[in-house]
Amino acid sequence: MEESVLEYTSARGATWREAAKRAGRVLLPRRRRPGWSLLVPLIALLAGLLMTTTAHTAAGTALRDDRGPELTRLIEERRKQVAAGEAQAASLRADIDAQTGAQAGSDSGIAEQRARANALKQEAGFTALHGPGLTVRLDDAPRRPDGSVPAGADVDDVVVHQQDVQSVVNALWAGGAEAMTIMDVRVISTSAVRCVGNTLLLHGQVYSPPFVVKAIGDPNAMRRALEVSDGVLAFADAARLWGLGYDVSTQGDITVPAYSGSVDLDHAQVAG
Repeated sequence: MEESVLEYTSARGATWREAAKRAGRVLLPRRRRPGWSLLVPLIALLAGLLMTTTAHTAAGTALRDDRGPELTRLIEERRKQVAAGEAQAASLRADIDAQTGAQAGSDSGIAEQRARANALKQEAGFTALHGPGLTVRLDDAPRRPDGSVPAGADVDDVVVHQQDVQSVVNALWAGGAEAMTIMDVRVISTSAVRCVGNTLLLHGQVYSPPFVVKAIGDPNAMRRALEVSDGVLAFADAARLWGLGYDVSTQGDITVPAYSGSVDLDHAQVAG
């Protein structure tokens, strides 16, 4: 019995000694913490400030929402502004022509300059024309029901690009086109063909495919020019490979309207 008691007391004493050591480790001053641990409260404070700023900026909305609808609205507003500006410019030009015509009746100098300007209007694209020619139609490849593209192709392979439209336009001019429209808008020497995504930007207006180019001139000569253009041939190959739309048709009578937009020239000279 005594041996058992002694053993029990010894064991219990050891247990209390370990407990005292643990308490001492807790109560005694610890070794100084590393410097980086002092940054934890500062980081937590900055994170809280960031979340507060984000909540204030969002004002109850999701900052990561798609901005597509907003961009579409801005583009539509800009399109309306451009259309209104063009209408106003056309009205002012009509007023100028009317006033010039009235003055020309009694002023020989004005009459002479007016006749000279009228003689150059056709070359500048300010008169409507009609005659035989070609219609060229370019279109994106149709998407599959699941929205995927053909195997081996990527998204850029199945849409019409700026250089594709430019290649057609340049080839038609090289083939002797006398007048041209893109999406029924008269193309003149200052016209620039630009694409934004898969849409066409021309004279401040945005157009979606299919893109239709019409040109008045010798249909056979313009068709031959299309057939030898490297850019047009590349697009025709892509059309056969990926299913893009490419169609060239001869028209007996194409009407090309007069250019009605604004003209901003830095340098110009009278055509010979």
